[in-house]
Formats: sequence, structure tokens, C-alpha cells
Amino acid sequence: MQTQQKKVLIIDDDSRNIFALKAVLTAKKYACLAANGAEEGFEIIRKSNDVGVVLLDMMMPDLDGYQAMSKMQQDEQLKDVPVIAVTAQAMLGDKERCLEAGAVGYVSKPVNVDELIKLLNKYL
Repeated sequence: MQTQQKKVLIIDDDSRNIFALKAVLTAKKYACLAANGAEEGFEIIRKSNDVGVVLLDMMMPDLDGYQAMSKMQQDEQLKDVPVIAVTAQAMLGDKERCLEAGAVGYVSKPVNVDELIKLLNKYL
């Protein structure tokens, strides 16, 4: 059983995705925070020093995951927080594009929980 001090921040514009990820991760003893968009997520990171990793939806209306990672890399408070890209796009080259944009990992929807847990344990 894991007991992490650091929290997982889920940034997704779809509350159903947040609910599902939170439910699975909470059951696995991860502490989770959630934001409905990148800017809200940035504020959470800035206000608390216990975000260990971000699960970032790549397809959001205001600021997509690529733009969000770019902004994070330019911000002193955000640039060292690892980002795992979460996307429904599972096309050839998408994983590489996410990693090139700065993500430390990539999972496609529907999320393979075992794969996600391996990634989280690497960064928490």
C-alpha cells in the first residue's frame, strides 16, 4: 500500500474523466487534486507545494495540453513538476509529440490503470 506525501493533480475539462481517475487513484491510496483547466491547475500548484505530478488532458478548449506544458516550462514555480499526458488521441506519433512537448509519460484513454500506476510511482 502506497502512502505518498505528494499529490496527483488531475487537469481535465471533463468532470467525468476527473471523477473516474480520482476514484481509481483514491482507491489505490493516492491523494488527488483536480482542476477543470490548465490555468486553474497552475494556481493549485502555485498555492501548494505538495503536487508531485500532473495528469494533463491534452485536448482542452481554452489551453490544450501542449500549450499548458509550454507555459509550465516558462514558469519557475511550474517547470519542475512532472507531467503525464493523458489523451484520447492514440494515433501514431502522438506519444512522441507529447514527450517532445515536455511530458515525462503518456497514457491514452481509456486509461490502463497498471500503466498509470507505474508512471506515478516513478515520479512520486
